[in-house]
Amino acid sequence: MWWATWWAWMVAGLVLAILEVLAPSWIFLGFAIGAGLTGALLWLGGSAMTGSVTLLLLVFALLSLVAWLVLRQVFGLKGGSVKTFDSDINE
Repeated sequence: MWWATWWAWMVAGLVLAILEVLAPSWIFLGFAIGAGLTGALLWLGGSAMTGSVTLLLLVFALLSLVAWLVLRQVFGLKGGSVKTFDSDINE
């Protein structure tokens, strides 16, 4: 039952954070935060989640989604549009 140990989730979060550095796409960072928060919940005494893999994965998915939405709100482009440039640096 490796999925029920808090340190396995922390290691997974660290690996996903390293992947985010190597391939920046804002996707891995949301999953890394979700894995880290899931590990923190298990460490703080989430013994109710250790019996069910389904519940643990649901918590991970919800925390990852919330983390991704917060990252998008804080660091995303305002207005949801693509950034365009009106002038060229070579002009």
